[in-house]
Amino acid sequence: MRKLAIGTALSGALALTGLVAPAASAAESTGLVFTDVTVNSGKAIVVGTTATVKVPVTYTLTRPADLTIDYENTFAGVMLYRGTLDSMENEIEPESAPSCTTTATTDTTVTEACTETLNIDPRDYLYEAADAGTWKAGGFYGHLDQDTDASDEHISFDYGFEAWGGLGTARIQRAAKLTVNASPEPVKKGRTITVTGTLTRANWATGTYSGYTSQSVTLQFKAKGADTYSTVKTVTSGTGGALKTTTKATKDGSYRYVFAGTSTTAAKSATGDYVDVK
Repeated sequence: MRKLAIGTALSGALALTGLVAPAASAAESTGLVFTDVTVNSGKAIVVGTTATVKVPVTYTLTRPADLTIDYENTFAGVMLYRGTLDSMENEIEPESAPSCTTTATTDTTVTEACTETLNIDPRDYLYEAADAGTWKAGGFYGHLDQDTDASDEHISFDYGFEAWGGLGTARIQRAAKLTVNASPEPVKKGRTITVTGTLTRANWATGTYSGYTSQSVTLQFKAKGADTYSTVKTVTSGTGGALKTTTKATKDGSYRYVFAGTSTTAAKSATGDYVDVK
């Protein structure tokens, strides 16, 4: 799992120096305030097995006027996580600094409108079925100061980290694939057409698409020259996500399967398969 600054820098520095982090103790808050957090414009994040999905995150950050965040030694941003702040089951952090524009200032505070990008590569961040579902949004701040050059017989290491939860939620869904094949084609009017297909979804544990069984899928038909599809019947996916049903050939047109989606798997429509009726 890749980390911005805090995870990578802290673990890397500890490993480099051979130091062990001291036990956590109460510390004064930096006073950062994250508000108006929106992940992916409020839409579900659909992720397949290989392609990186770029997820925009916008938020308002209010910080003390005397607190500098330079993204070299000090860092702040919004992350997604599962579990709780003190026991995260999984988390996704930005890999680069956000773009922030100052919108207001007072004698003691600076308010900024910020935009960042979460680059979700399923091979780095998503590992199991539990990763499909609702994630929480949280703000974080950290600083890292280190001197690991021992040539002067002196090294130093200082770090700090804060996180704020309850800033919103985001849904991550598995991408689905759906195929359709109507045969025979061409076919005589009144004869039976067999429509087959397969419903699969991303399996992040294996990096492949696996059959999605016991799911309701709609068979739809669009007559030649028409603009919209109409529902013919509903089919339930079987072993390996297999779909199969029959219908009568009445006119030229295209058949497709449509999956409405679930809380963990995105909706998908197959590309229509045209049948010429003689």
